[in-house]
Amino acid sequence: MSQASPVSDPAGSTIVLVSNGPGELSTWVRPLAEHLNAMLPLRPRDPRAPCSLQLVVVPCPNATGQEHRVARDWGLFERVLPASRFWWLLLRPRRHGPWPPRGVVVFLGGDQFWTVLLSARLGYRHLTYAEWVARWPRWNDRIALMGSAAADRLAPRWRGRATVVGDLMADLSSLARQDEPLPAGDWVALLPGSKRAKLLVGVPFLFETADRLAGLRPGCRFLLPVAPTTSVRELLAYAGPANPLVRGRGSGEPQLQDGEIVTAAGTRIRLLERHPAHAALSQCALALTTVGANTAELGALGVPMIVLVPTQHLEVMQAWDGWMGLLARLPLLRRLVGVALTAWRMRHRGFLAWPNISAGRAVVPERVGPIEPAQIAAEAADWLDHPERLTAMADDLRSLRGAPGAVAAVAEMVRGLLPPV
Repeated sequence: MSQASPVSDPAGSTIVLVSNGPGELSTWVRPLAEHLNAMLPLRPRDPRAPCSLQLVVVPCPNATGQEHRVARDWGLFERVLPASRFWWLLLRPRRHGPWPPRGVVVFLGGDQFWTVLLSARLGYRHLTYAEWVARWPRWNDRIALMGSAAADRLAPRWRGRATVVGDLMADLSSLARQDEPLPAGDWVALLPGSKRAKLLVGVPFLFETADRLAGLRPGCRFLLPVAPTTSVRELLAYAGPANPLVRGRGSGEPQLQDGEIVTAAGTRIRLLERHPAHAALSQCALALTTVGANTAELGALGVPMIVLVPTQHLEVMQAWDGWMGLLARLPLLRRLVGVALTAWRMRHRGFLAWPNISAGRAVVPERVGPIEPAQIAAEAADWLDHPERLTAMADDLRSLRGAPGAVAAVAEMVRGLLPPV
């Protein structure tokens, strides 16, 4: 990590962070935005500062459409533009308010080409954070590389612009404050996902798993971070007879009591509506989670996990990414195409959890197929009965991310691109 340089006067300038989805916002954008605010006087935190911090959300098929609302609630950005306004921003930037004559555009998720277009349109300097490959080095003033894999893919003539900074997610464990410790007990985190297709399956599955695990280990406590793209009311609906996967099973409706969901069997699940929930998650002994960006977050926090993909409801599991997900949601062919694509994906899946994808091996268990809550509860109980195995998995997860410091390094690179006095 580079040494702190003298703070230049970024008068009449702005920093524009560009990102796409909820995972990138919570693990990349927010930590960097917080660090930049600590390093520099920036609006809106400092109303009299000459430099502002802004966020532009770009179109992405994997996004929820609520990212801009989540980011606005953080109070870190003077302006947040949703993905629906991105093309208008490129066509008529002044329509969205004044833009300072100088600035820096920082890529933190999505398609790297969108930031090439935006920086060129605004006439700003450009920095890309590249996990695996920097796709447009010619149009980057600086490139922050996650590691050697991205560095090896960079042509020699562009390497003078690049710096290996490490993994931004490696800072999550050090940034996760534990000033609000959870009560004593073996805490198990339940992460059913944030999209409707995953919640339809994941909520009733995990609630029944919690019921069965509580029967096997009465000392277990359960925590459910509420994704900013859903609500407690919706979670209750997914767990009740309004969900077609629950209707007719006679399991009863869960109730909301004192900030907790109480299942029909009496299991209490503590709700956490603060986002991100890193501090509480980092105190959990184990997490039961669906696939997605949450597996990367849990891995960065060093939280052992079991990754679950129940395939007995393929007709509603159409939450795949990219073109397959778009095709599976076609109105006239949704059911047939969704089932066919999901079944094909299951047969040719490879690893699904981000720690396993990153390592190229099974760091965390993935349970894919017609799995049942009783089976997963028994496996979870076995893991909790052997804390030394959980510790080994946590150490393995932390080793994949490397040492912290990437957030500070990228922030220094941003500051270096701001105009001098």
